[in-house]
Amino acid sequence: MLQFKLVLLGDSSVGKSSIVNRFVKDSFDEFRESTIGAAFLSQTIALQGQPDVSVKFEIWDTAGQERYKSLAPMYYRNANAALVVYDITQAGSLEKAQAWVTELKEKVDDDSLVIYLVGNKVDLAEADQEVCAVPTPEAQQYADDNGLLFGEVSAKTGQGVQDTFQAIGQKLYDLKKNEQGALQGSTDGHVDIQLPRPSTNDSTGCCV
Repeated sequence: MLQFKLVLLGDSSVGKSSIVNRFVKDSFDEFRESTIGAAFLSQTIALQGQPDVSVKFEIWDTAGQERYKSLAPMYYRNANAALVVYDITQAGSLEKAQAWVTELKEKVDDDSLVIYLVGNKVDLAEADQEVCAVPTPEAQQYADDNGLLFGEVSAKTGQGVQDTFQAIGQKLYDLKKNEQGALQGSTDGHVDIQLPRPSTNDSTGCCV
């Protein structure tokens, strides 16, 4: 089993906790209270098309309120992946997510950090195009320009949530496989991947 530390970052009310609870518990609470500090959850998945490869995510869901922002480095330190969330119905939400991406790139000295930019609340935009404040092409272009994975999800319906974590797991697996292969100089195409436990102390778019 491969084990990775993943942190969720984003402004308050973008739906970080709802996304992770949909992923871990397959549930949605319309009236979920804001996270205080951070919450820890874990979930194990089998990679699609590779049932013999299991990936366990140790997930830190951070609070989005400004007063907790100074605590974020405590949680994204030594992370293998970051899920940066914005709300596609809120103008300015993408810019705040971009600020998180900039902070990660500046403060996390690890080129192998996988950053996934995700727009949440796609169900609202599909129901009424007029509520879409962040066009999909704009977010996609930013992600492409900055080497990020990108997708849009609905924590409420579950649309795209599993695919998001599958993509992160696959990317982490591929990076580790390539890294191990380069170190071992494997010639038979098989790489035995073993990871230490990570430290926890330290689709198509709807908007055009």
